[in-house]
Amino acid sequence: MGNPVVHWEFMSNDPAGVSAFYAKIFGWKVKHMPQLNYRTVDTGSKDGINGGIFKPERTGPWPGNMLFYVGVDDLAKYRKKIVAAGGKIHVEEQEVPGIGWLSLFTDPEGRMNGLFKPSMQSKRQHNAKKAKAGKKKK
Repeated sequence: MGNPVVHWEFMSNDPAGVSAFYAKIFGWKVKHMPQLNYRTVDTGSKDGINGGIFKPERTGPWPGNMLFYVGVDDLAKYRKKIVAAGGKIHVEEQEVPGIGWLSLFTDPEGRMNGLFKPSMQSKRQHNAKKAKAGKKKK
């Protein structure tokens, strides 16, 4: 079965600002839950995972670094959105041979993440695996 990633979280000094940044770029739906000091994030995709954004009780820096990649159909379009929203591009576009292309960016708090556009070949392979897995479940 494996052990899939099922949730992600951003620790932030400015949860409202970081939430607005990602909502503006990717159209994510963010719901503030003040009683929990937490924001849930719905990415709007059946293929990905949802997450949360919060401000920890103690001051940073917080341990650990992690990148996650957001799947997009057009790297250049999203790089423009990132810069317009106050982010910074660090890697314009880099090929991952046989898999796709990526870009790396930081949000206004300096948190690095990536954009990922799969190659047509890897998309076909992924869709074929998904279809095969769906047939096994029936």
